[in-house]
Amino acid sequence: MNIRRRQLALSALAMGLMGGRMGVVPAWASEADEEAAVAKKVEAFRAAQFAADAKALDALCAPELSYSHSDARVEDKATFVANATSGKSKFLSLAYEDVKVRVVGTAAVVRFHWVGESEAVADGKKNATNLHILMNWQKQGGDWKLLSRASTKL
Repeated sequence: MNIRRRQLALSALAMGLMGGRMGVVPAWASEADEEAAVAKKVEAFRAAQFAADAKALDALCAPELSYSHSDARVEDKATFVANATSGKSKFLSLAYEDVKVRVVGTAAVVRFHWVGESEAVADGKKNATNLHILMNWQKQGGDWKLLSRASTKL
């Protein structure tokens, strides 16, 4: 009987899938596990924004970040982190409501309703924001990073 490499590989794979000790099959996280991991990153991002935590925001964002505001300003990672943590304003409240996460391979699409209130430090002027947000997260080196963000005023 002639055994070809393809048949041998398929047999080893089948043994691994059936729990045999001969094959080793990597364990893949389920879609639900990945969606939960992204949801945790989204909440960490919200908390970092609220706290104006530059170190946390830097860690959560991809180097290639494109961060778009509802007034059409677009910032790269360095500009976003600097502006978000400048101390010119502070959040009084910030909620991400109705968060929906969809993972597709190494990408995740996140949509939610942003409801926030901030206060300018210089004059105490308050500003309410009501936005729809679209975030794109990418798995980079085994960790989810924010790759892009866009918002629309509601």
